[in-house]
Amino acid sequence: MFPYASSLDFEIKIPEEVEAFRNTIREFAEKYLAPIVNKVEETNEIDEEVFRKAVEMGLTGVAIPEEYGGQGGGLLMMAVMIEEISKYLPAFATSIAVNHLFVYPVLAFGSEQQKRKYIPKIAKGEAYAAHANTEPGAGSDVAGIQTTARKEGDKWIINGRKLFITGAKRANYLVVSARTSPPPSKKERWKGISLFIVEKGMPGLKISSRINTMGLRGEQPYEVILDNVEVPAENIVGEEGNAFKAIVSTYDHGRIGIAAQAVGIIQGLLERSLDYSAMRNAFERPILSFEAVAFKIADILISLEAARLLTYWAATLMDKGSKDAILAASIAKTFATEAAEKASIYAIKIHGGYGVVRETGIERFQRDAIITEIYEGTNDIQRLTIIKSLVKKRFGISPELT
Repeated sequence: MFPYASSLDFEIKIPEEVEAFRNTIREFAEKYLAPIVNKVEETNEIDEEVFRKAVEMGLTGVAIPEEYGGQGGGLLMMAVMIEEISKYLPAFATSIAVNHLFVYPVLAFGSEQQKRKYIPKIAKGEAYAAHANTEPGAGSDVAGIQTTARKEGDKWIINGRKLFITGAKRANYLVVSARTSPPPSKKERWKGISLFIVEKGMPGLKISSRINTMGLRGEQPYEVILDNVEVPAENIVGEEGNAFKAIVSTYDHGRIGIAAQAVGIIQGLLERSLDYSAMRNAFERPILSFEAVAFKIADILISLEAARLLTYWAATLMDKGSKDAILAASIAKTFATEAAEKASIYAIKIHGGYGVVRETGIERFQRDAIITEIYEGTNDIQRLTIIKSLVKKRFGISPELT
């Protein structure tokens, strides 16, 4: 069973309440998301009414403990929600899920005061949040951030520039990474980084231009400028200088959501391709009767079920607190997102000319799928995580890979 201890590590159980929740989300997506897809593509905006409905249904509280105003549930429930939403509008799944890039580090590493102050408002949809770590020269290399924070009395002064920050425009709160001390050595570059909670309206915080990415229209990222932003000392999350673990741990959890997003994309492509090929005739018969089309649809289904199982497995391990959850999350994210891109190519070919027409909505999935391979840690970084974990399990050493 190497690299796992037992076949029991692969056990997945879907509770009845999670399946009932899936049906609720499916109804929501069909009623409120499916009709606005083309409008979102045209305007690059998601109607506020959709957010209000999501809040009414408690979607902003999923996977947040009830003691902090949430709906409870774990990553498996979150994955199911993201999957069902992404079947129609992956961008909206991002809009809801991005809150957790703030929620997780505060819940896992923050003070009780911070949890009580910020989390309930997010859970109830009264506030939104974002995670500002990526910079022009530091994304996958978390330790390479250049944003700084210096202590002055009972406050911190933050200066820097963050890039590709999802949800920044809507966010009432941002968790911001900054270097509070230089690294002691090249081998310990990860030391000296801290996390801070920055609130909208703090002087010096500027949400700058929106970045026009190829996909996820409706929820595209922003540049964030921090110009002498004064933050109270109590807004530091966790221990000063030791935030590297909090940051990467946040991504370990978050990438399961990206895998689920890819699963939803594949599901949408499968259903659209199957329906179209059964309806579209060529040479006096449905194109589904041709192997060139039928086999592509079969391959999409194969990749869909494999991706879904990997995603649910990773979510289950993370909910259990398994030491193998990080490895599983990297495997699930890599496989599911690459499968989504491949499925989008197949779907475009099945639809022929209509596959590259924007109004048809097929090529949009390819643009979205490619982004899933990049954010929350590129798939090359996931492969580094996988091989490092594998070598450490086998030989007890951490390999130097570049």
